Amino acid sequence: MTSFPALAPALPEIFMAISAMVLLMLGVFRSKDSTTLVSWLAVGVMAVAGVLVLRGPEAEITFNGLFVVNGFTGFAKILTLIGAGLSLLMISTWATNVKLARFELPLIVLFAALGMMMMLSANDLISLYMGLELQSLSLYVLAAIQRENQRATEAGVKYFVLGALASGLLLYGSSLVYGFSGTTSFDGIATALQSGTGTVGVVIGIVFVVSGLAFKVSAVPFHMWTPDVYEGTPTPITAFFSVAPKIAALCLFLRVLAGPFEPMIEQWQQVVMLIAVLSMLWGSVAAIAQTNIKRLMAYSSIGHVGYALIGLVVGNEEGARGLLIYLLIYLFMNIGTFAVILSMRVKGKYLEEISDLSGLAKSRPGMALALGALMFSMAGIPPLAGFLGKFYIFVAAVNAGFVPLAIIGVLASVIGAFYYLRIVKIMYFDEPGDAFDRPDFIPGAIFAISSVLMVVYFIVPAPLVRGAEAAARTLFLG
Repeated sequence: MTSFPALAPALPEIFMAISAMVLLMLGVFRSKDSTTLVSWLAVGVMAVAGVLVLRGPEAEITFNGLFVVNGFTGFAKILTLIGAGLSLLMISTWATNVKLARFELPLIVLFAALGMMMMLSANDLISLYMGLELQSLSLYVLAAIQRENQRATEAGVKYFVLGALASGLLLYGSSLVYGFSGTTSFDGIATALQSGTGTVGVVIGIVFVVSGLAFKVSAVPFHMWTPDVYEGTPTPITAFFSVAPKIAALCLFLRVLAGPFEPMIEQWQQVVMLIAVLSMLWGSVAAIAQTNIKRLMAYSSIGHVGYALIGLVVGNEEGARGLLIYLLIYLFMNIGTFAVILSMRVKGKYLEEISDLSGLAKSRPGMALALGALMFSMAGIPPLAGFLGKFYIFVAAVNAGFVPLAIIGVLASVIGAFYYLRIVKIMYFDEPGDAFDRPDFIPGAIFAISSVLMVVYFIVPAPLVRGAEAAARTLFLG
């Protein structure tokens, strides 16, 4: 008789799933006046789930080996929940301003976050795919939530079509890995590869799996959807796309390659290195010509993914630590920047052109100061946290012998600094245009706190580094 699986490791996910169903019923019965209430309750659910993650077991495998929790999954889940929670607060503010009374909106974000949590704890190719698809389907709907907006609808369709292709690649790669290794379990795949079972077929499968995951993190050459989706999707939803799913997918990427496929490190290292180099260079160069700030942020995110992938290329504990530090800093840099973009309003109309920031320092000095700090941090200029993130990534690469990769990363950072500093120049030295409306409280608080954290993280990095070290260590135990 099969024993009942331990539920404690999956308690945060179980709580989120049940809560989402309850909130769905609440929304149905209260109808259009429930959007704000459901949004705040969904943020509360994520906060409680975060507490459950922190108080959960340190390391345990359950559900017949399909689900695992450890220090690494806990760290990644907390980052994901913070990103999703802050994004949902911004989405709620935006929905109120544009009078988009749809209670389904916060629920879709909640289900997307649930999918991310599930895929982060996946210990099997099947549970990985289930979590990834729950996230992806929710994101497709979010992209096209403004059905009356042609750009949003086009972005949603494009995201869905290309996302389905990426899911197909991932699923096909997983089937090849299963066919040649004889198992879908992460531990079983690692054991099969160590014994030399089906090596050639598994290598082909890894190529398809890497391609599917590279699409999810919008790495070159699987980035083609990113600029159009970022531009066409409403700003706070774009903010959500740029942080939570990306952080979860990068952590999953690391878990998959450093876990079941670790015996094939020499094969996948070359592929990921090429993807990292292309992402860094293209993200830096292509953003220079952009005039829409959301498209610029799309190319910026592609470049940041390239830097983060260096930690994956290194393939050891130091590389994983660098990746986690980078992702935490990236989370607040990005969410803060999008909070500023959400505050770019004149007489209630949202603006998206970089030129709209002209002379912002004269009309909204606090907003300009916050965005300036975030731009300097994204460029990797000390004394701000963005420098710290790149420092740990590049040091890990140099220590592992990937000196040319680190040099390319530094050169890409120098190129990318141009378009970040151009925004600062436009804000402080160009003639002011129409003054922006007073920022709403929530976006204002988010960009203010995020900009302050960029300084705090640099001055007091120890807690951040210790947490990332502990999480990376659990990933490479054994």
